[in-house]
Amino acid sequence: MADELLDLININDEVIGTGWKSEMHQKGLLHRTVIAEVIGKGRIWTLVEQAPGKQDVGQFVSAVGGHVKSGESNEDALRREAGEEFGLTEKFDFKYIGKRIYNREVNGNKENHLFILYEIYSNQIPVLDSEAVGYKRFEEKELVRALKENPAAFGAPFHFIIREFYPNLI
Repeated sequence: MADELLDLININDEVIGTGWKSEMHQKGLLHRTVIAEVIGKGRIWTLVEQAPGKQDVGQFVSAVGGHVKSGESNEDALRREAGEEFGLTEKFDFKYIGKRIYNREVNGNKENHLFILYEIYSNQIPVLDSEAVGYKRFEEKELVRALKENPAAFGAPFHFIIREFYPNLI
């Protein structure tokens, strides 16, 4: 995967420098990532199953997510990632939910991300890229049950998002 120039930020989400994604992950430097839950009519959530070579291989994660490039707005990054990872290229409705710092060590990387969470409202069948091998739609009640009964089916970042942004579901 190609390296990208990203904005280095402080805990107040202020840009304090730039650096390459590889360096950010090697040193655990804080940078922005947009994440989107794709939710259709009736609160049907679409999650994707991570492909081999990804951090959460074989687990369900948010349908859209990726780094915000240096100088790129969060909404432009959201539109770009939604097109790349879900096939949403037409105008779509979305809502900003919030932001939280998420960090972990995985596959030799020290990920220190400011998750900027959105909800995208769409019933579109996803057109997946190489980062996902499949998808599943969950009615909200089914998602809550699956998270409790089979937590290992979901990636750690998705558990964090549910815990931090949707505590009323658990």
